[in-house]
Amino acid sequence: MSLILSHIRITQSSVNSNNPEVTPTKLEKISSDTDRSAVTINSSSKSSSDTSHCPNDTLCTDLPNSCLQCTYNPQCVYGAEINVTCVPKTNVLCHADRLKTAAQNEIRRTMVCRYCYQTERWEHGCEQKGGCNSIDSQYKTNCTVHPELLCMGHRTFMKKIPCNWTQGYRWSTTLILSITIGGFGADRFFLGHWQEGIGKLFSFGGLGVWTLIDVLLISLHYLGPADGSLYI
Repeated sequence: MSLILSHIRITQSSVNSNNPEVTPTKLEKISSDTDRSAVTINSSSKSSSDTSHCPNDTLCTDLPNSCLQCTYNPQCVYGAEINVTCVPKTNVLCHADRLKTAAQNEIRRTMVCRYCYQTERWEHGCEQKGGCNSIDSQYKTNCTVHPELLCMGHRTFMKKIPCNWTQGYRWSTTLILSITIGGFGADRFFLGHWQEGIGKLFSFGGLGVWTLIDVLLISLHYLGPADGSLYI
């Protein structure tokens, strides 16, 4: 009898080893939950944005977009204008219009169907980083859409932006050189434009015309360092 029971136990152990139950590890579960939250649109989720700027003594329908949580439809047509239903964010106090029904008190706003990372460059701000060595290089940084915009997904996202680097050239110093001794090509020499500086020196600033043109170009930030860096 004991031999039979041992044989049964060995058989069950063999079956379990051939068909192991797949259980996700803690890291896999966290990764899966993170990926799922990245594509799930939930208006009831907690917002991490600051609501200190939100007015507390106004009608709910008069709240700015940055103070609202909206329910989006991810199946909308990209680029099309859609209407969304919103509610005030947590900790935002507002007054409901008692003259309207409950259905009329819904905060409805119009937005463009798109995710936050699809916004234009001027519609979000990005964290600037130093240590760049070329104006043509790019680096990844966090970007956040402006509070007045409505968009789907996370309002803060990663994006590659150009590296705006500088070699220490000051705009004010360059402008002073251009105004005072720019007729001798000092501004061009300072910025590293040696050929133009020599031509400007021997032509006495183009008899004054070249000097005036350079003062104008530098004042408008149109003329910069020869290495492509930016003013500080």
